[in-house]
Amino acid sequence: MSGSVDPTVTKDAFLGGKVHLYQPRHGYRAGVDAVLLSACVHAKNGQRVLELGCGAGAAILCLGARIPGLRLTGVERDPTYAALATRNGGNALEVIEADLSALPFSLRQKQFDHVLANPPYYDREASVSSGNAAREAAHGAQTPLAIWVKTAAKRLAPKGYAHFIHLAERLPDILAALPNGMGSVEVLPLAARAGRAPDRIILKARKNGRAAFKLHAPLILHQGDRHTHDADSYVPLVKSILRDGAALQF
Repeated sequence: MSGSVDPTVTKDAFLGGKVHLYQPRHGYRAGVDAVLLSACVHAKNGQRVLELGCGAGAAILCLGARIPGLRLTGVERDPTYAALATRNGGNALEVIEADLSALPFSLRQKQFDHVLANPPYYDREASVSSGNAAREAAHGAQTPLAIWVKTAAKRLAPKGYAHFIHLAERLPDILAALPNGMGSVEVLPLAARAGRAPDRIILKARKNGRAAFKLHAPLILHQGDRHTHDADSYVPLVKSILRDGAALQF
């Protein structure tokens, strides 16, 4: 019905209102990780960008809001999320509904300057699945992490960059999965607070890159050593990324 409200979705603001996205009310909902991932992609006007597992489009559309003139493509296998990404992106985002392990021929003929991905975090052979199908698809790995990494590398143009955000404990798996020819690897650990071990990492690697491996000092997300009140406690840099669409330089 025209003008009716869909109770299954919410409309959420990102980057201080620069981006508005429809997301499922229940199930996987994009948050801080998607914005941090998008912030680390240093693309240029006119470049081609691919996101594997784009969900409702949060990361790639935040990137598009920060850097105008990009040619954006997202791959999403879940029909509900693919439809939302199409709705959210409009003419700015081409959405391909497909499993990344069986990409259509037309996409396999293309190369991209940047590929980004936020693969599911948990190996379901070593953890308990979620009761929500959409949340499980986002968080519970069904496609092996190595497939995500190798697919990203294959879709890169020479000198293109792959960008991943994942659990810190899976860093060895990502490094092991990088195929020959992927170099100039940089890793940025993410720690909730000073004095805590990083629980996530952002990794970027360059096709045909030759620079030495670089491990950066952790990015601390929150001020203080513990959560003390309901208001957000992000450090100024992280707040500028989340609220103002600032880039994450590393």
